[in-house]
Amino acid sequence: MIVPVVLEVVVWLLAILVTAGALVLSALAARMRQPLLALVALLPVGLGALLLAFRLAVPAPAPAFWVMLALVVAALGVVAGSPLTMLVLRRTAPAQTEREGVAGGIVVEGEDGRKPREVLRGGAIIGYLERAAIVVSIVVGHPEAVAVIVAVKGLGRFSELSSPEVRERFIIGTLVSMIWAAACGGIVWLAGSVF
Repeated sequence: MIVPVVLEVVVWLLAILVTAGALVLSALAARMRQPLLALVALLPVGLGALLLAFRLAVPAPAPAFWVMLALVVAALGVVAGSPLTMLVLRRTAPAQTEREGVAGGIVVEGEDGRKPREVLRGGAIIGYLERAAIVVSIVVGHPEAVAVIVAVKGLGRFSELSSPEVRERFIIGTLVSMIWAAACGGIVWLAGSVF
């Protein structure tokens, strides 16, 4: 009877370590502006989704294991969203048409001969806050709060969405960020009903 308990502990510790490793690599990816590193975050989230989909749950040997894994997955939902969004945005916008500004936004050419200006400043910080709010709202069982988050973000950015390039970047970035946060929050919420 001791072998199954030891196996459960090993499986849970491995899950926590792999997810924490993905969290660290995602933070490094955001810091070093190397978004490809954040693809490792897909491993624990994808594996968790598969395990939950097929109801292949290994019981937690103690509640502390579940709490630790839930916290790490929630943090991964907040942190990994930034480099993953950056990765998708780099794939959708040709490098020569868009450059990053000093305040974290993008520099767009001015209309009618005006000088270039930076728009969507503070996007990284807004993204972290948005993902944290989404993860928390889903984990606590109030996914309807996501509609409020979308509305606040859209209204706050409305005046900057004058050019097609900016609108496209805003929509793509917001969707990638929100889908990632919702997936991580959903995994925590679903797993909470199992454990």
